[in-house]
Amino acid sequence: MLRDLSDADWTKREGLVLLTRALGAENIRWVGGAVRDGLLGVAVADVDCATKLMPAEVIAACGRAGIRTVPTGIDHGTVTAILKDGPVEVTTLRRDVATDGRRATIAFAQDWPEDAARRDFTINALYAHPETLEIVDYFGGLADLAARRVRFIGEAAARIAEDHLRILRYYRFQTRFGADLDQEAEDACAELAHTLKGLSRERIASELLALLGLPDPHPTIARMRARGVLPVILPEACPPQVAALGRLIAAEAEQGIAPDPIRRLAALLPPMPEIAETVAARLRLSKAQRARLVAAAQRKAEDAANPRALAYRLTPPFAIDRLLLGRGDARVLQGWSVPVFPLKGGAIVARGVTAGPLVARILQTVEARWVAEGFPSAERIEAMLAEELGTGAA
Repeated sequence: MLRDLSDADWTKREGLVLLTRALGAENIRWVGGAVRDGLLGVAVADVDCATKLMPAEVIAACGRAGIRTVPTGIDHGTVTAILKDGPVEVTTLRRDVATDGRRATIAFAQDWPEDAARRDFTINALYAHPETLEIVDYFGGLADLAARRVRFIGEAAARIAEDHLRILRYYRFQTRFGADLDQEAEDACAELAHTLKGLSRERIASELLALLGLPDPHPTIARMRARGVLPVILPEACPPQVAALGRLIAAEAEQGIAPDPIRRLAALLPPMPEIAETVAARLRLSKAQRARLVAAAQRKAEDAANPRALAYRLTPPFAIDRLLLGRGDARVLQGWSVPVFPLKGGAIVARGVTAGPLVARILQTVEARWVAEGFPSAERIEAMLAEELGTGAA
């Protein structure tokens, strides 16, 4: 059952009241994710606003009301209003003039239905009056939302031809909101999967990681593999890797560890660092993401023998990845802080050892013993150091 938007906390934000006064309630409507999620009772972060006003008019009206604006997407009619309770993207009504599957040439419009018609899914084309919160639904989005059905506006194949990324967006939205599958959408995504090759790697990576970050994307990923969609964007993800993703998601849930899209991407790849490097480069991942993916690919069976030693060597996030991927227990690392090795070279020199490579070797030996013994107290470190010095190391 859908909720009433009057119960949604985001509709009571002071900034939205100020923005409505500045632009005029007759000129704007809340639209998209905030409306959809508010009706479902889901927490809302960002609010989007559609308007009849031209971008220059939005900027001028906001200026008169003391609202700072940033022309974040001015060529496509988007101005961001900076409000104290969060920025709001204000976009002039638009219609598509031409599309090529990657980008659209747009023209401004004055017609709400025309603006709605260019959106992807019916559940994303719900408009809410800023004062009455009355919902205007041009394409049956309310019924689809109530039924948890993700359906393209118009013919699925035609909408995908306009923007190929809608294939991945469909799978993400279906995973998040869907129940029964829309067969027309499923067939169109499979038939047009090859068009994903024409998209930038960054756009593909963004959608893929967003999908993998959802609570349980495994059934969707398995379906994408079976329908020939996943091999287009991630050919390394063979059936055994898709099964590994399912096991990882189950392990995360069992051990109470939050989902992580990079960890889940690692599950979809064979445990081979060179493949991780290739995929990271192809998807244009950040340096931090690449390092994490490669570290996960280096997992070994012996990782589970001493989880805290592994975390000390790699950092806890990397160790948790490897333990979960290797079917180990990462719960011992939850809330655990990596200790600092307290022994310094000066303490060894003070014992009569000449400064140089020998001091470094003794430090490394004692540190290795300290880690292997589970990070014992300073007294035990002193005893280990005495043992090392007593063996003739000095």
